[in-house]
Amino acid sequence: MGKKLKIGITGGIGSGKSTVAAIFAVLGIPVYDADSRAKWLMVHQPELVAAIQKLFGAQAYQADGRLNRSHIADIAFNDPQKIQKLNALVHPVVKLDYEQWHDQQNDVPYTLKEAALLFESGSAYELDAVIEVFAAQEIRIQRVRKRNGWTRQHILSRIRHQMPERQKRKLADYVLVNDGKKGLINQVLALDKKLRKRGEAQLMSPKK
Repeated sequence: MGKKLKIGITGGIGSGKSTVAAIFAVLGIPVYDADSRAKWLMVHQPELVAAIQKLFGAQAYQADGRLNRSHIADIAFNDPQKIQKLNALVHPVVKLDYEQWHDQQNDVPYTLKEAALLFESGSAYELDAVIEVFAAQEIRIQRVRKRNGWTRQHILSRIRHQMPERQKRKLADYVLVNDGKKGLINQVLALDKKLRKRGEAQLMSPKK
C-alpha cells in the first residue's frame, strides 16, 4: 500500500491560511500547525533548548522556562545571521516532529502542514503538494490591523520579510482566493474532493 499524501498550506500574513486550515479540519483532515508547534518545541525539547541557550546565552529563557523573545530579538537585530542559525536549529526538529505526527494519522488520504514560511524554509519541497491561500495586500493589511491593532508600517515590514505573494502563487500547486468575494468554503470543498481522490489513489498504489 502507498502512503497518505503530505499537503502543505501557506499564505502571507493576513491571508487567512489558518481559517482555511480550520475548514479542512472540520472536514476531518488532520492539521499540523508548524508555527505553533515550533514555539512549543523551543521550550519543551531539551536538546533544542540547550542549543538555543548556546546560541543566545542563558538569558534566552526566562526564569519560568518561557522563551525570552525580547532578548533574542535584541541580539538578532544587531546580528541577523543569528536568526538564520536559529532557523537552522529549529527546522530539523520541527521536520522530525511533523514526520512522526504524520505517520500517526490513520484512515485519512492526506494531512495538512500549515506554516507561514513553507517555501522560505525549504520544507515545501518535502511535501506532495502545496496550497497557497491568496488575498490582495490591502485586504491583508486591513485584516491584520483589525485583528492585531498593528500600524500599517509594522504590517508592511512583516510582509517585506515574507516571500512575495506572486512568487508563492507560481510555486504552489493549488491556490485558494480568500478575498471575501469568491466563496471560500466552496473552494475548499472542491479542493478537498480533488485531494481525497488523489490521496486515495496513492494509498491504493503499490508501496515504493
